[in-house]
Amino acid sequence: MNTQRRYTLIDRVLIEAGHALTTALGDPAAQRPNPGAGVPAAELDDPGRRHAAGLMRINHVGEVCAQALYFGQAAVARDPDTKAHLMAAAAEETDHLAWCADRLRELDSRPSLFNPLWYAGAYGIGLAAGLRGDGWNLGFVVETERQVEAHLDHHLETLPAGDERSRAILRVMKEDEARHADHAEQAGARVLPRPIPQVMALASAVMKAVAYRL
Repeated sequence: MNTQRRYTLIDRVLIEAGHALTTALGDPAAQRPNPGAGVPAAELDDPGRRHAAGLMRINHVGEVCAQALYFGQAAVARDPDTKAHLMAAAAEETDHLAWCADRLRELDSRPSLFNPLWYAGAYGIGLAAGLRGDGWNLGFVVETERQVEAHLDHHLETLPAGDERSRAILRVMKEDEARHADHAEQAGARVLPRPIPQVMALASAVMKAVAYRL
């Protein structure tokens, strides 16, 4: 007897709306311990604290966008294995989102005011990618994660010298992002044609410039 539940269109809309509200405006809980929890807190001066908060806000927005992208792609994925891959990656991105939110609170700061806008844009991109087919779906995963790896490297270099709590979080995030990209490549990701990676990088640059302050 097949007991798998069949979701109606309304069910699916409500599920996606729940994802959006939890990710963009909620406070999701991590499944894994925060990598920075056991690291001694550094005494940062005001400019250093604001800079660290700006970088962690960018990373928080990046995780909001990653969640939206993966949920959008998973919503229209044709292959069950591809959908499972996307949802597994999204679960780890939830950890990243929670860790970045924790660090922002420790730095007396807050997430971006534009999180609902970032989520909506990334979700739309995810839907568009998913509708092109699973190879393109996975190709977007690879390109997204490789670009995130690059900006995490930059943040690891430019965080205030004593902010090892933030660095501990970003190092684990970077390892996870690299693994997501590797798994997507192994699952049959297609290489995105120009100029898609360049457009993605430009959109990311705009997001980072805004999110650093707002």
